[in-house]
Amino acid sequence: MTAFTIQDISRRIGLSEPTLRYYEQIGLVGPIDRDERSGHRRYHADDLHTLGALACLRAVGVGIDDMRAYLANRARGRAAAAEQRDLLLRHAERIEAEIVAQRARLAYLREKAALWDARDRGDSAAEAEATRRIEDAIERLGELR
Repeated sequence: MTAFTIQDISRRIGLSEPTLRYYEQIGLVGPIDRDERSGHRRYHADDLHTLGALACLRAVGVGIDDMRAYLANRARGRAAAAEQRDLLLRHAERIEAEIVAQRARLAYLREKAALWDARDRGDSAAEAEATRRIEDAIERLGELR
């Protein structure tokens, strides 16, 4: 059975060594085997798969409690499929809302830049139109609160 060091795992999956230690400390993974002589952690293929899943969940903003639920559902397999789906869709909806918010922020910035571009060119008609679009963008930003 192949064993990986904490450095190997960190490089492979992109989680820092302190994060790997923390995930073991709080029980998300492990307990991780230790080398008998050095006491250093030795990860195995199953650990690699679990930590890879956790790295992906972390990358999309899933919190520790939902990571725990995800792992528990994964262990239950098909019996927890609906719960797993709902957990993932809940996070997908959160990300969709974040995308809407970021698009509104982006629109505001682009309209403000267009306003200043019109001012730079001395185009009062374009400036007036940009001002109107900025008001719309501000309204959309206000809806985010």
